[in-house]
Amino acid sequence: MIKAVFLILLMVPATQSALAQCCDTSTSDKQEILWKKLQYRIERMDADLDGVMAVAIKDLASGKEFFLHGDEVMPQASSIKIAVLADLFLQAQHGKLKLTDEYVVRKEDLVSGSDIMLGLTPGVTRLTLRELATMMVAVSDNSATNVLINRLGMDDVNGMLQEIGLKSTRLRRKMMDLNAASEGRENVSTPREMMTLLEKIQKGKLLNKEMTADFFRILGTHKESSMLQGLPDDAVAANKPGELEAVRNDSGIVFLKNRPYILCVMTTYLKDEKDGSAAIRKISELTYSYFDRVSRASEYGRVVSPK
Repeated sequence: MIKAVFLILLMVPATQSALAQCCDTSTSDKQEILWKKLQYRIERMDADLDGVMAVAIKDLASGKEFFLHGDEVMPQASSIKIAVLADLFLQAQHGKLKLTDEYVVRKEDLVSGSDIMLGLTPGVTRLTLRELATMMVAVSDNSATNVLINRLGMDDVNGMLQEIGLKSTRLRRKMMDLNAASEGRENVSTPREMMTLLEKIQKGKLLNKEMTADFFRILGTHKESSMLQGLPDDAVAANKPGELEAVRNDSGIVFLKNRPYILCVMTTYLKDEKDGSAAIRKISELTYSYFDRVSRASEYGRVVSPK
């Protein structure tokens, strides 16, 4: 009898441990279920899209990543301007130029897709390099972008990309250079590499603290963007969309409190560009919903919104 009681007592801790494992789902387990559901929804959208889609998502708080065709080289359209902006700030940091350096508008620099520059007066209007950068990001002004590419040097931009380990991201032509495009010289990147570029800047691995803050201040200028359309009006984000025939892209960082994240969505071979824009908008909405809930929920998933 005594021996039987002793054996039962020995079994109690093991039984309690087994019950704890059986009846408790840890916070990370529940979040992993939610994370996998996000992935599933994105993969289902990819299957339904009449085109090719590639995605990269990174949780900057936990380091968790998701890739869908993450290493597929995709045309960037105006999203490549993120790399141009990064090199502008890097050259300013190294003293090769100043953001306050002035440029006098020249007629020969003007190309289509330049809503602001085409309205300025050649030979008279003066703009700083920082003002050109703001136009390049806010309204995707192609003339402003080309002026900056001339000032920076295409080789310097690509050298910067190579130096930080980006093997596929390349600036191969100026904006609206249709001859270069017809020859196959396209501005390209992958979701993983665009994510890496944004992460290196956000973590201060490319620019100092002051330059990093100003970089995101310009990249965060309000703009027409499918990614932004998928976010609440009060969300803070810094991104750059890109559009070409059969191509829709958007890459950026959403600075959600306690849970910032990177989202890069690239689509090409689109039968209908509106479908690409709609996919980006929906993925942005789904991704924000996941991170918003995780950032505000208790360990059991309970969200208590402020009154």
